[in-house]
Amino acid sequence: MRLYLIRHGLAIDREDPLCPPDIERFLTKKGEKLTRKAMFGLRALGVRADAILSSSYVRATQTARIAAEALGFSAGKIRHTRALEPDSAAANLFEELARMEEERIVCCGHAPNLDEVVAYAVGAPSAFTHMKKAGAACLEFEGVQRGEGLLLWLHSPRVLRSFGH
Repeated sequence: MRLYLIRHGLAIDREDPLCPPDIERFLTKKGEKLTRKAMFGLRALGVRADAILSSSYVRATQTARIAAEALGFSAGKIRHTRALEPDSAAANLFEELARMEEERIVCCGHAPNLDEVVAYAVGAPSAFTHMKKAGAACLEFEGVQRGEGLLLWLHSPRVLRSFGH
């Protein structure tokens, strides 16, 4: 299995007086634009999706839709899961992945959850990465168990955008 983790793009600032509740925070126009460029960078890297999972938070769902567009995946087939919400335990995502038959799975979520997923995947005792907004990581698995993952790459959004040109 190949797992692609994508952190949501730049969202409205929590301190903005117009900021809605956290679950409803949305990507800014700049966030949408930069995320789109980063997702086209993923496509340039040859990333393909058999399934896309997303947190139900608005900013993650928007990011998942942008990724789907860039990767030629039907946005109507995006599946929402609580396992990708900010405070979810990494093990929750692995329980869900173990039930899936798809080989290339894209997951759109949040910090600190995604960094904890990377650590869980490779068997590290704690998070050692810090995914940037609209950044992505790629993991490969023989079996979907803790410590059986191999981190193939972790790219910042700036690097991803450079691939898309």
